[in-house]
Amino acid sequence: MLKEGDKAPRGVKVEDADGNAASLKDYAGKIVVLYFYPKDDTPGCTIEARQFQDYSARFKKIGVTVIGVSKDSGTSHQKFAKKYDLSFPLWSDPEHALMDAFGVWQLKKMMGREYMGTVRATFIIDGEGVIVKTFPNVTPKEHGAEVYAALQGMA
Repeated sequence: MLKEGDKAPRGVKVEDADGNAASLKDYAGKIVVLYFYPKDDTPGCTIEARQFQDYSARFKKIGVTVIGVSKDSGTSHQKFAKKYDLSFPLWSDPEHALMDAFGVWQLKKMMGREYMGTVRATFIIDGEGVIVKTFPNVTPKEHGAEVYAALQGMA
């Protein structure tokens, strides 16, 4: 997993919820909160997304863009965003190219079963593309507040 001080992989292309090409290059010069999550509309992922939505006005006020990434389709992202009135972009990474680049596509274990999946993690990336803060193995509850607190003084 990438760590603080590493350059974010800005050239990796994925799709936004509308099927348009998207990459971190599109956000050069801006602070980005990039968060990876396993699946739309599941309990933990919904809590996390709603946390970011609850803080969205505060993030916007300090010039920070939040972007969520999972391997779900654009259609799934559209339904998820509409259901919970999410105002920030959700990117689709079905081939886990961006997840691999950030090191969040990892071996996971649940109930004795091993499988590859998305590790819930968040990265704060400065305008120069440097990762200035990482949140590995995120706990969804209160994560929006945790990220907002870390941004104080950065933006």
